Amino acid sequence: MNPKYNYKKALLGKKLFFDTRLSHDNTISCASCHLLKEGGDDNIPVSIGIAGKKGTRNAPTVLNARYNKLQFWDGNAKTLEEQVKGPIHNQIEMASNFKEIISKLKKDEKYHKEFTDLYSNGITSFSITNAISEFEKALTTPDSKFDNYLRGDKTALNTNELNGYQLFKDYGCISCHNGINIGGNLLQKIGTIEEYDTSDFGLYNITKNNEDKFYFKASSLRNVELTAPYFHDGSIETLEAAVNIMIKHQVGFLIDEKERADIIKFLKTLTGKTPEFLRENK
Repeated sequence: MNPKYNYKKALLGKKLFFDTRLSHDNTISCASCHLLKEGGDDNIPVSIGIAGKKGTRNAPTVLNARYNKLQFWDGNAKTLEEQVKGPIHNQIEMASNFKEIISKLKKDEKYHKEFTDLYSNGITSFSITNAISEFEKALTTPDSKFDNYLRGDKTALNTNELNGYQLFKDYGCISCHNGINIGGNLLQKIGTIEEYDTSDFGLYNITKNNEDKFYFKASSLRNVELTAPYFHDGSIETLEAAVNIMIKHQVGFLIDEKERADIIKFLKTLTGKTPEFLRENK
């Protein structure tokens, strides 16, 4: 994982990521719901937006989001730039718009200089979303134990972790959680084998196609031990419970305690290092 990004734009994007002026009432920033030195999410079932409003879905991690082929739980955004726009306009989250944000930022002389140095048109909706997306491109967590194993270090995983990896493949988890991000590539129905109880219709909310009911993004499993609670509604508190539910509802197997424990040990090998960009304290 050697991410490419524009360093100077990423520095500007970092400032914007932590700037509460992106919200209508100047209380919420991107960082309010994405704690970057933890799991990149906020570790609560659903996030809190302006005026204490509660959302309806769990905040996905932004760490390694550059490797997702789909953004948001329903895949409604395909790029990081599109993803940035979502919370800004969401009436529960930031409840703002670019006209309002640009007006605020133009009053800041430092922002004015930084934007004009990097973008020919200065502060625009494009330059704001581009800068934030460049910062998010830097938020990768390399060198997990599993990464080291795949690079050829056969001592990186112990016997239990290796067994968990084999079970992860044998039980079909890898069919949805694969690729560089070990997920984030596709939408899948929750409850493919056994119906799962949720009031959120997922992709159907966008398409109104009955065949799309209960389809959600199969999220990345990188750093999954740090991103509890789990699932689209944040209703599952522990990794153990999440594994049990996925095995039962998605693949239809019954596994014993030892197998579950080994799968979880494998999942914990997916935790990487803090992004280098954040370690620089720029």
